[in-house]
Amino acid sequence: MNATVITAVLLDLDGTLVDTAPDMGAALNELLSDYDLSPVDYETYRSRVSHGAKGLIDLGFGTEFAEQNFTTLRHRFLQLYAQRLCRETRVFDGFLQVLDILEARGVPWGIVTNKPAGLTEPLVEQLGLMKRATCVVSGDTCARAKPDPMSLLHAAEILQRSPASCLYVGDAERDIQAATAAGMRSLVASYGYLDAADRPDAWRADGLVESPGEILDWIDAWHSRSRY
Repeated sequence: MNATVITAVLLDLDGTLVDTAPDMGAALNELLSDYDLSPVDYETYRSRVSHGAKGLIDLGFGTEFAEQNFTTLRHRFLQLYAQRLCRETRVFDGFLQVLDILEARGVPWGIVTNKPAGLTEPLVEQLGLMKRATCVVSGDTCARAKPDPMSLLHAAEILQRSPASCLYVGDAERDIQAATAAGMRSLVASYGYLDAADRPDAWRADGLVESPGEILDWIDAWHSRSRY
């Protein structure tokens, strides 16, 4: 088989496969309420969700206070988030159809996220995706998380695919850095949680998609080019 053919698709979770912003933002605002601080509006916190607990805590409390009290704040934030893990979280529109088509084509797909397993696995289970995903690699599955390529290489090993034949889709620069270091093709999910300051064109991904369905379009176009 031509090494350039995409034989597996790996996906970031927050901001790529799943829209977790409403629940993560609500947890942040509950935490801010504990400290009698004003809530952060949706449009402001949405772009920070891909940066996880630290990014949201820095946003809500300011970097100095967040750094001084990070362990306490993170512990409480994760407690609050776990209590509402999947109240408003949904798979991005159109992505279930993409997964259906990948499965119909016999292309395995998996999840590689920096989210800890204690949150990732129950969330994926509640969304009905745990039995469908060929692998779920969390931020604490391996010794090093993205942008290190270790978790992506681990996923490729589980899928029994060469890294060169895997496509990774993510919405943060560290996703593209990890994919590049792993020797995988990569796409930026521009519909995800990009910040106004982000410059995805400079991340050197293989492409950029504005909706989940465009992932399939890109794969089809890539395979057409690889024949020549």
